[in-house]
Amino acid sequence: MLSLKEIKEKLEHVTGSETWFTELESDTRVGAQKLISSWKRKQQKLLLEKQAHEEKILFDRSFCVNEHDLVAGVDEAGRGPLAGPVVTAAVILNTQAEELIGLNDSKQLSRAKRNELANIIKNNAISYFIHFQSVDKIDELNIYEATKQSMTESVLHLHKRPSVVLVDAMKLPIDIETHSIIKGDAQSLAIAAASILAKTARDEYMDQLHEKFPLYLFNKHAGYGTKEHVEMIEQYGPTEHHRKTFEPIKSILKMR
Repeated sequence: MLSLKEIKEKLEHVTGSETWFTELESDTRVGAQKLISSWKRKQQKLLLEKQAHEEKILFDRSFCVNEHDLVAGVDEAGRGPLAGPVVTAAVILNTQAEELIGLNDSKQLSRAKRNELANIIKNNAISYFIHFQSVDKIDELNIYEATKQSMTESVLHLHKRPSVVLVDAMKLPIDIETHSIIKGDAQSLAIAAASILAKTARDEYMDQLHEKFPLYLFNKHAGYGTKEHVEMIEQYGPTEHHRKTFEPIKSILKMR
């Protein structure tokens, strides 16, 4: 009889059709049954992820006229924070993207998983571009227009011209067929990939900003308006990286 340690090791490389696995299911030991149940839950999760992955690919391809059409996904990170740039990304993925199974809305994944996926996306992509829209532009234009302009730049800087552009809830002023997709990162693989690239790039930028302005803890809240962040702004005043047209910064500046 296999020890529980041996069972655990073997389950890492099993398909479920092996003879020994069938015999294992009749093992009455509580530990053995727990290991089997855990393995089955993992397999079910992988199956659902694969199905979701295939659905996202089919969604993207549904906008294509022929098999050679290129689909670009576009998304942003950082529209809501009080500090830092809004970052947008455009990406055209290879049609074969099995390495990206499990790719989801960036907000649904851990930072470590996002970083891992970002590297895979960059290696897989036919073309991608990440654009940083400055705080000055955000204050000058407003966050909606600044984001739209940044997304447009991301698309126009792709090395390959896409046949169709799928954007997360935004219309872009470009001469390429464009579709605004509500909750696009949950439906489109290309938009989900763009979401990951934008989010990881912005997180890295805010970590670097933290090194220059450690009092504000940008590496902790990424510029969002947490209670702690607002208290820091009230105590030390806004930096050049804070959005002066955003509340409560706008009101804080008037009081100074």
